[in-house]
Amino acid sequence: MASVMGVWAFCQTILHTILPPEFRFAFLKFFHKFFNFFTSYCYYDITEIDGVNTNELYNAVQLYLSSSAATSANRLSLNRSLNSSSITFGLSNNDRLVDSYNGVKVVWEHVITQRQTQSFSWRPLPEEKRGFILRAKKKDKTVVLVSYLDFIMEMAKDLRRKHQDRLLYTNSHGGSLDSRGQPWESVPFKHPSTFETLAMDPLKKAEIMADLLDFTHGESFYQRTGRAWKRGYLLYGPPGTGKSSMIAAMANYLGYDIYDVELTEVNKNSELRKLLMKTSSKSIIVIEDIDCSINLTNRNKNGVGKINYNVPSLPGSNRGEDGGNTITLSGLLNFTDGLWSCCGNERIFVFTTNHIEKLDPALLRSGRMDMHIHMSYCSFSALKILFKNYLGCEDDQLDGVVLKELEGVIGDAEMTPADISEVLIKNRHDKDNAVRELLEALKTKAKRNGMKSRERKTNEDEDKEHEKRALDSPKQDCDLLQESCNKCEEKDDENNTINKRL
Repeated sequence: MASVMGVWAFCQTILHTILPPEFRFAFLKFFHKFFNFFTSYCYYDITEIDGVNTNELYNAVQLYLSSSAATSANRLSLNRSLNSSSITFGLSNNDRLVDSYNGVKVVWEHVITQRQTQSFSWRPLPEEKRGFILRAKKKDKTVVLVSYLDFIMEMAKDLRRKHQDRLLYTNSHGGSLDSRGQPWESVPFKHPSTFETLAMDPLKKAEIMADLLDFTHGESFYQRTGRAWKRGYLLYGPPGTGKSSMIAAMANYLGYDIYDVELTEVNKNSELRKLLMKTSSKSIIVIEDIDCSINLTNRNKNGVGKINYNVPSLPGSNRGEDGGNTITLSGLLNFTDGLWSCCGNERIFVFTTNHIEKLDPALLRSGRMDMHIHMSYCSFSALKILFKNYLGCEDDQLDGVVLKELEGVIGDAEMTPADISEVLIKNRHDKDNAVRELLEALKTKAKRNGMKSRERKTNEDEDKEHEKRALDSPKQDCDLLQESCNKCEEKDDENNTINKRL
């Protein structure tokens, strides 16, 4: 054996010396073609990272195979994410799985290899190189490429919506990419808010739910009319009226992920576009308190007909070289309704604000904020929902006289659902005491609001009276001056008469 190996090493050295590298490469290429000519299989590589972007097909295959790996594979890779409610599993390293589709059998193999050390890269890559190898017969090549891969993508979408936890994403690092080419960090979304528990007028809730369903089923409509498949909602109202709970209820109702955009972490418009490009379909993109995130409320004119959209940023936000936030109103408008907004389907934009009058009219128009939802103070119909949520009782289980008093005073009290909820939480173990204390709180708040209203009216009347006096004062001065002039003229006439007599 040693002699044979020595002869082989000697021959290999001679071949490398005599034959140039180009000839050896051509020989190996010819050998592979000759081998592939006689084999009945073809192979497809699906890598995790395609260039600098994450390969969506890899994620879809991984999710699709996890649904059948538990019954077919002999070795599984188990994983449970932080705060996740379920265990995920998939193929182990270099393990194989046989799958069938419409009578066509294919073999999947999960390959993980160590990546070579990077000399230079614009962004770091994972140490391991992951990918799937799909083996199928040559006669089934058309079926695999035309329908099988599309079937995997659709199955992965359904599995993701049914079994995978919904996620809440945030751009805690601005718009910079991580090692896997993603600018978002995610945690499982477990907010329990639903439209059933949302303290809001039932008719208004039914209108919003119908609008959401109409949007999700309107793919053919948006394609026929040439519109991007997206919709914008503006939630405005005082603090504590349930704007965040409304967003959570929308996500739970539709089964969408949430992307919470923190504008103060974004340096410039290009990063804002990058964030939009990395969002998935069937998602809700949220910008909360848009009037407080950065100052995009007014357009400062610099010269005739020239508008400057660059405005100073708030403390704590990222700043440009000139000390100002480089996100512009134009960039935000393009983010919501420009060419970049159509790089995904079935996405909802939600904006919240406490002061709608501070927003620029360009943000409020249809196409950017299609539906304006006023989150007002708690009404009597919303109060009955709160009774059911916190006290576990319907309105017919409470004293009718007390309900009449509550209905009469709640409109003048102007209390938010958050304030009322706090009163009910403290007394949730005693229903009668909770209702009595709430009634007293509403009466006190209504009385205070009445006094403030009367003071405001008195001040307004005084202001009107002062304004009226200010307007009448010049007129009185004119009358006095005219009277003085008339007396002077009369006196002059008397003097002239006396002089004539003399």
